[in-house]
Amino acid sequence: MDFIRGENRYQVVLLPDCVDDYVSEDSPVRVIEAYINSLDLGALGFNRTRPKDTGRPPYSPSDLLKLYVYGYMNRIRSSRRLEKETKRNLEVIWLMQRLSPDHKTIAAFRQENATALKNVFRDFVKLCGELGLYGKELVAVDGSKFKAVNAKDRNFTGKKLKERIARIDESIEKYMQELEESDAQESLAATEKTAEEIAGIIKELEERKEVYQSYVDRLAETGETQISLTDPESRVMKGNGKMDVSYNVQSVVDSKHKLVAEFEVTNSACDANLMTPMVEKAKEILEVETITAVADNGYDSIQDILAGMSQGIEVHVAGTDFDVCIPASEDERQEITSHKDGRCVYLADRNVVLCPMGQILYPGSYKKAKRKGIFHNSRACKLCACKCTKEARGRNFEVPMKQSDFTKEYDDAGLFVKQIRIAGDKEVVKKRKCIVEHPFGTIKRSMDAGYCLTKGIHKVRGEFALTFLAYNLKRAINILGAKKLMDCFA
Repeated sequence: MDFIRGENRYQVVLLPDCVDDYVSEDSPVRVIEAYINSLDLGALGFNRTRPKDTGRPPYSPSDLLKLYVYGYMNRIRSSRRLEKETKRNLEVIWLMQRLSPDHKTIAAFRQENATALKNVFRDFVKLCGELGLYGKELVAVDGSKFKAVNAKDRNFTGKKLKERIARIDESIEKYMQELEESDAQESLAATEKTAEEIAGIIKELEERKEVYQSYVDRLAETGETQISLTDPESRVMKGNGKMDVSYNVQSVVDSKHKLVAEFEVTNSACDANLMTPMVEKAKEILEVETITAVADNGYDSIQDILAGMSQGIEVHVAGTDFDVCIPASEDERQEITSHKDGRCVYLADRNVVLCPMGQILYPGSYKKAKRKGIFHNSRACKLCACKCTKEARGRNFEVPMKQSDFTKEYDDAGLFVKQIRIAGDKEVVKKRKCIVEHPFGTIKRSMDAGYCLTKGIHKVRGEFALTFLAYNLKRAINILGAKKLMDCFA
């Protein structure tokens, strides 16, 4: 008995096999073909959707979009690797109809159509919403750090620049002493540097110092805290326990099938004050008036939580449990009870602070308010029964202020407050991890998309539009099946 033998690869076939026979009827590549063919790419904002009368014919944006979606679904994101797949992968050959664009053409398509790619992502979200794949009741918000195309050595903070300039000054001083010693000697040993070599080193150090000083001046002009040379919009952030130059990618994930409803790319190192804007965009796409949102304690911002509640969002943030006073209409005014664990809330439009007891705290002296933003009301605190500060004479509350924010004009007429308790439901908070961590884990591990390939926040946004589109498309295929999904496109 012999082994199973294949056919002779040198045998001439008069009638070659049809490429379509190599692609099964329920292959995901057929879903990609059907979905993209159903799109109006011109309305979505893609460039070159209509060829010109003269010149070399361009590649259709439809074909390049199909190639990218297939690549992101199959761990192939590089334009050079995608070019290779067009020559050896039967599914890609079928999808591209034997077209093989150059890698530069493939890369340029992704860079030039970042906004259009985000529109395609949102179009698919709306389609899945119509198919009932979004529960539209509970969403989870979270952010994750993705490494940018910028090495840590090419990123500078003010502290880092000062340290390097100080080291250069020390080195220059050291070499200047060596230069003076060499001038005093008639001859040097063969192992020591000559005066010309030392002078060249000093000149190189001074030039490097000038470069670092220009970075310091640029930080002072722009008001930024750090500067990145390769990707100017990337920032040093802490992710997975280590510091790296990254982007902070925010996502809103629906609880029903773990589908991503909205995403955004930011260069903010923390998640504070990002929850409400993200959920508001998700509400608009999902076309709902109210929704429940859950997030971790990185989103514990009083102002952000209150803003979300005013927009019809039921907010549950892990670790939150405090009382706060918010402006209320006259008919909502109620008796304020005593709570020792309350917090204050800053009303930026009035430049005052409301304490948990409903008392108005005013800014201190001009110098203190400018430096620290200290608010107090000695008379109110002295008569207050809460005694929630160590000193009964007054309560100090610090908020970041600018000189332009300071004012001595107040309008207390009609300023009513009500006290509410903000606390995350533990049962809802428990669901957060299994909802929002699922997409990020799949994207970083299964789809090999844990780092950026493009530079600039706008282009990175287009890159992640492809990433989340591919993720949602794979989820929809697993839930509905390829054939049923293709029927929906038709």
